[in-house]
Amino acid sequence: MSDFPLTQIRSQFPALARQVNGLPAVFFDGPAGSQVPRRVVDAIGDYLIHRNANHGGAFATSVENDSHLHEAQVAAADFVGCTDATEIVFGGNMTTLTFAFSRAIAAEWGPGDDIIVTDLDHDANVTPWVLAARDRGATVKRVRFRPSDCTLDLVDLAAKLSPRTRLVAVGVASNAVGTINPVRRIAEMAHAVGAEVFLDAVHFAPHGLIDVKAWDCDFLACSAYKFFGPHVGILWGRRKRLSRIVPYKVRPASDDCPDRWMTGTPNFEGIAGTRAAIDYLAELGDGATRREKLKSAFERIVAHERGLSAKLLATLAALPDVRVLGIADPARLDERVPTVSLVHARHSAKAVAEHLASRGVFVWHGNFYALALSESFGLEPQGMVRIGLLHYNTADEIDRLIDGLVELESSER
Repeated sequence: MSDFPLTQIRSQFPALARQVNGLPAVFFDGPAGSQVPRRVVDAIGDYLIHRNANHGGAFATSVENDSHLHEAQVAAADFVGCTDATEIVFGGNMTTLTFAFSRAIAAEWGPGDDIIVTDLDHDANVTPWVLAARDRGATVKRVRFRPSDCTLDLVDLAAKLSPRTRLVAVGVASNAVGTINPVRRIAEMAHAVGAEVFLDAVHFAPHGLIDVKAWDCDFLACSAYKFFGPHVGILWGRRKRLSRIVPYKVRPASDDCPDRWMTGTPNFEGIAGTRAAIDYLAELGDGATRREKLKSAFERIVAHERGLSAKLLATLAALPDVRVLGIADPARLDERVPTVSLVHARHSAKAVAEHLASRGVFVWHGNFYALALSESFGLEPQGMVRIGLLHYNTADEIDRLIDGLVELESSER
């Protein structure tokens, strides 16, 4: 968008000033963890200096700590689109929260029950459910994806759903190839047979507005370090379900929500930084409430990132040695986030990443825990090269990336 304040945005991220071999570093590594604005760092420091105390005390620092924890839960509720802050659970990260939650909810499963996962997902939304189902004697079914564009096969999903299905676990967006899944439609399909839906929104969170009400899911998890915050995980669930499922917790811990799911001392300073990250995003938008501001902010972010995606995909298409996995049609940018994985015909993923790193362009190589996808394409153990754009990236940075890839294209010819 012409009014997208990119210069002002970039000035808030100290890491973007880094240089490599005299050149500004290009951070295309966001899918594994974004950079943070200064306010996040300040919020963490402010907490540790002024209200570093545990939960539930009668003295000033503990009272202030509890107040700030509640305010962070309200901010996170605004971020995911719920109205009840007691439905927000903070934890170490999405993976840790999902392992704990899967073990608890699986107590309701047994032989004859089915659990559905997908071959497009990060393993953090696969293995917790596979192991929990194994422990309870339930059956796991896997939904295929279409190799031509890396979209989920909903016909295959429909064939695997049945009245025996207890849970469908699916990602909102692929962390490997960027596909945005039709989660509202998937929830409708799952609910039609009485199943619940657990969404992994980790990769989608920095790119679009999470909306648990519109998506009609039952549970959702994400991690703040992917949307410009610290290493903190967020779990949302319908209150009636979080109140009924029996968590693994210590006996003195409260049985009220969300405390019953936050057994042990939370990462209070990280939670303070998470709230700061949400408020940073909200200030990129307009509106009377934080939720309205977030909606406006993500409309601007989406517009900016789609422009970057269009440029990146168009320039990659002109490189004969490069093959993009997933949606590459410029008319379908609304079906993907700006995360692009590619395979080079003559160089390994690691070699490409090392070549770009020497030129100050940071990209990832490997399978990114999207193991089933990498195996489906026969890419193990080398994996892919992943370019992850975020709203603080620029068109000039894409040019730097392409220049580096062109050098590889022309080498050894």
